[in-house]
Amino acid sequence: MKRIGLIGGLSWQSTVDYYRIINEESARRLGGLNNVESIAYSVNLNEMLEHMGRGEVDILEEKFAAVGKKLEQAGADLIVLCTNTMHAASARLEREINIPFIHIADATADEIKRLGLHKVGLMGTPFTMGQDFYKGRLTEKHGIEVIVPQEGEWEEIYRVIQEELTFGILKEESRRYFLSVMEELRARGAEGVILGCTEIPMLIKQSDTDLPVLDTTALHAMAAVRLAEELER
Repeated sequence: MKRIGLIGGLSWQSTVDYYRIINEESARRLGGLNNVESIAYSVNLNEMLEHMGRGEVDILEEKFAAVGKKLEQAGADLIVLCTNTMHAASARLEREINIPFIHIADATADEIKRLGLHKVGLMGTPFTMGQDFYKGRLTEKHGIEVIVPQEGEWEEIYRVIQEELTFGILKEESRRYFLSVMEELRARGAEGVILGCTEIPMLIKQSDTDLPVLDTTALHAMAAVRLAEELER
């Protein structure tokens, strides 16, 4: 398998899940004691969120592109940005590196289409739910209709992500709240729900609901392993 580059720390808890999934899946495919080689560059989450909050996407794009180039120079053969929200600043990264970049929305769309879904809910940070970089890509590139929770629910969703999940804190009341939001999305026609923040799968599992759940962390990490294998052929 080719070497996978990971831009992580967004948060480090979800980056751990990327690393675990990538190694478990590559070991399963390769057999024995083998696993894919990888290189991780962990950035400062607070710094990146501050740029995002101030709308400094150009600065984020510059920083992520620089990290991507460092991973490429270090020997990475493909790159994944281990976050949903920061894909708002991924265009320059994708453009300036000379190795494949797997967009998280594309990896998620592949699974949505495999399941035969046409309309899905999207839960994530207010940036992901409110801006078009994610929803627009799913609709314009993949023909998938996307709805998001009511704006009055965004603050609590983001509070749980920032104050609990980013620190690895899992509360039952927060799980119940997220599931209630998902049921509202179902009532509005969602055939499945994208867990569009890489921390949310820490809290919500498919076993919690009969509504199809799109775990973006797992889908993105698995896409990286598949591409690493394909590039080796």
